[in-house]
Amino acid sequence: MTAVEPPELITPREVPLGGLRAMRVRRTLPARGRALVGAWCFLDHYGPDDVGQTGGMEVAPHPHTGLQTVSWLFAGEIEHHDSAGNLAMVRPGELNLMTAGRGISHTEVSTERTRLLHGVQLWVALPERARFGGPAWSTTCRPG
Repeated sequence: MTAVEPPELITPREVPLGGLRAMRVRRTLPARGRALVGAWCFLDHYGPDDVGQTGGMEVAPHPHTGLQTVSWLFAGEIEHHDSAGNLAMVRPGELNLMTAGRGISHTEVSTERTRLLHGVQLWVALPERARFGGPAWSTTCRPG
């Protein structure tokens, strides 16, 4: 019988999302000694944050290449706008995918209706065959 290794526990660290004065997220990946877990290259958790105290999410335009973000919101609402012409609302319970491919620039801003903001974002390193494809946005799952 082979001994089973205990699972590795990774403690997240706090990082600013979108600059030094920006919203803080807890980033679990990458971590010291653990750059990737499978295809996941970043794992961020934010909230639950009282937007009246924290200011919410206001991420200025920034580029991505060669990856896909998977956004899952638990509370609040975020407006997504990107250079591929997509304008979308990210709402609780939805699973939203932004594929950067060869390149995309986007913003993320919590809406005025948001009082509590809470969610996660996973970043996927795209396989070589998809790294240079076109950018895209989709909402793949809606509650209800």
